[in-house]
Amino acid sequence: MCGIAGIILPPGQVERQQQAASDIRSMTDSLAHRGPDGEGFWTHPQHQVFLGHRRLAIIDLSPAGAQPMHALNRYSIVYNGEIYNYIELRDELKSAGMQFHTQSDTEVLLAAFAHWGLQCLEKLDGMFAFAIWDEQTQTLTLARDRFGQKPLYYCRDTDHRFLFASEMKAFWQIGFPKKPEAQAMLYFLATGKAQSLLSPENSFYENIFQVPAAHVLQYQPHKNELTISRYWDLDRQAVFNGDAKQAIAQFSEAFQQSVDKSLRADVACGSSLSGGIDSGSIAYAISRRLGSNYHSFSAIFPGFEKDESVLISELAAYLGICSHTIQPNEETLAGDLAQMLYHQEEPVGSASVFAQYQVFKLAKEKGIKVLLDGQGADELLGGYDTSVGWFLQSLWRSGQWKNFQHEKRAFRRHGWSQSYGFRNQVAALFPAAAQSTLERRERQRIQQLPYVSEDRKAAFPSELIEKPLVLHLNDLLYDELTRSRLPELLRYADRNSMAFGCEVRLPFLNNSLATLAFSLPPTLKLKEGFRKWVLRASMDQKLPAAIVWQRGKTGFEPPQSQWMQSPAMRDQLREARKKLVADGFLEPAVLNAPLSPAAAYDRENADWRQLVLASL
Repeated sequence: MCGIAGIILPPGQVERQQQAASDIRSMTDSLAHRGPDGEGFWTHPQHQVFLGHRRLAIIDLSPAGAQPMHALNRYSIVYNGEIYNYIELRDELKSAGMQFHTQSDTEVLLAAFAHWGLQCLEKLDGMFAFAIWDEQTQTLTLARDRFGQKPLYYCRDTDHRFLFASEMKAFWQIGFPKKPEAQAMLYFLATGKAQSLLSPENSFYENIFQVPAAHVLQYQPHKNELTISRYWDLDRQAVFNGDAKQAIAQFSEAFQQSVDKSLRADVACGSSLSGGIDSGSIAYAISRRLGSNYHSFSAIFPGFEKDESVLISELAAYLGICSHTIQPNEETLAGDLAQMLYHQEEPVGSASVFAQYQVFKLAKEKGIKVLLDGQGADELLGGYDTSVGWFLQSLWRSGQWKNFQHEKRAFRRHGWSQSYGFRNQVAALFPAAAQSTLERRERQRIQQLPYVSEDRKAAFPSELIEKPLVLHLNDLLYDELTRSRLPELLRYADRNSMAFGCEVRLPFLNNSLATLAFSLPPTLKLKEGFRKWVLRASMDQKLPAAIVWQRGKTGFEPPQSQWMQSPAMRDQLREARKKLVADGFLEPAVLNAPLSPAAAYDRENADWRQLVLASL
């Protein structure tokens, strides 16, 4: 896990070489938190390509594993991430005649690219963002893992230099303008979502782009040609052919194998631990591999109705793991919010991101450099409340009326409280109309925003609002995995972990496990009133029933309403409003508007969004 950066000069800019050599160091300096264990640089012999790397040593801690790394007098790489199946790939490449001089996964990745070209991407099991310069073809290749766990941004500056980096602050460090996209700001204020609307290449800022998940970018400076293509996608038509018992067995095996590979490291590994089934399952799988000799890290909120400390303590005692907890509060939020947002770079939807930030801070204090976490399970297996409604609609649409009534009653018994009635049944029969209705409602949320000028709202391109056409549950889950939920959660996890030089690994996003999970029928994902049923069934009798079959869902959810009522946070909010008015984003009337009462924060969250936007 590291921070990478690069500068590619246009042909003929000899006079810019000295400046580029200085800039690449400044860029990597801004990424020092991602790689506190070392730095490295490489310059192309003709001074056209400049690569920089900050190292977080996880596999092969020796100097031999440092980057930039080179092969065959042709390829040079800087790379951020971990290839979990590097041992198997190294054996395969050795049998093909490749030789290795380190124990690092970086060397395996570079050898795989040299041997298979872009086809190597199909073989990689892991999280990665890498840049490889091919001297023979004069081509820069940038690639990002299947789900986008590791970030990779690029832009062109006013001197037509091509820049890339793990974080956008590397560009700002050398003077690239930091200008939020006006449409993105408006969308976040209305919805709390920061993901790009225009395309998966766009970021929250003007003229800064990202390599989308599961995509590869190739740039040839001598031709001034740039191409981007997708190399992988989830198979939305795949169908699991076994029964429930077989599904549980295959899921259990694939999950344990994923966790085992995620524990490959030459440093100590631990895990984040809430009181939920996702982190609990990871803790169980780790304990099978490591016994009780590992550490878990949790955020707790004593006295808060959604505090999970009791379940966390029960699970830690049951598995015999060493549990560490931290108690974020309104004072730590007021003191650390600006620094967290510095690392996040883009807006965050709620204070739960801050709770996660504090967990990684605790891990660093205890000397743990790798944490396994549970992102991806909800999106793969229907873990959100919204999944229930769409699941019931799919049962109704397919004529499974008896099962529909059974599951509806079961979910109600388990606390599902969303409204569901005649309109939902109509939506089940006319999904395109339901899609249009949801898009119209989101447009209305933008048009009804208070304290934003009518001209600004009218200028928002309504065609940018797009909701998925949901014919099957997987249509919703695919949208959550690729667009509406997971990309932001992955950004939160990456920036929060790397802020403290800690690597986060996500076993649920293993290639084989994700493919298997996505192929399962909806009735094995939501069943008997439980979301993520196949995961729960696979953990039955392995974890306490209070964790496996719990009905609620929390996951480090803090008392944000209470925190926002504190004097320090209300003072920060007043200053945030002044800044947004001074910047011309909000109208002056907002300065006289009352701050939201505690009860309003869970619904609209408007004050939080204003505070975050002003703090970027």
